[in-house]
Amino acid sequence: MDHSTPTTRPIRILIVDDHPLIREGIDALLAGKPDLELVAQAANGLEGVEQFRKHQPDVTLMDLQMPGMHGIDAIIAIREQAPDAAIIVLTTYSGDAQIKRALRAGARAYLLKSLLHKDLLDTIRCVHGGRRTVSPDIAAALFDHSMDDALTDREMEVLELISQGHANKEIAARLAISEEAVKSRVKNILAKLRANDRTHAAMIAVKRGMLMP
Repeated sequence: MDHSTPTTRPIRILIVDDHPLIREGIDALLAGKPDLELVAQAANGLEGVEQFRKHQPDVTLMDLQMPGMHGIDAIIAIREQAPDAAIIVLTTYSGDAQIKRALRAGARAYLLKSLLHKDLLDTIRCVHGGRRTVSPDIAAALFDHSMDDALTDREMEVLELISQGHANKEIAARLAISEEAVKSRVKNILAKLRANDRTHAAMIAVKRGMLMP
């Protein structure tokens, strides 16, 4: 008679990251863990969506800044085909705006790459168990700006053009609005971001993940 206990199927994992060293590092972390199995890797968002469709992993580790398709777009595309997909964002960016975008897109966890060795395995198991998790640093970033007034779409357009070095007159021409309207929006942007000037506003926006560097 066979008295052996049935083995639990390991958690099947897909890595999507354009840095080979990150993929290799995660592969090494997973090696030898009987409850975790790396089933596929992808070097960009589009490839990640294809690999997800092919392998149907239990957990997907998703970088954000990748050539071609951004990680958030890849999360959205994956969740269109699998609404319950368990996705963990891995990134070097701790800006609250980018965190919110990723969580709104459907990520269940947001982990800084600097914490991979410390927190990745527990985060994978946690997310696979149906829970959501963010590190204390991420939670603090979200809390710090939880009461801030959000920039409007038009203010974001103005902010992006400011970050590209355009003067008010150029911004007005590009957006087909008056220069006075641009000045008014710049004033709102500075107030909402608590910025000293236009350059400071652009720096804050990049730090918070509102604009990509």
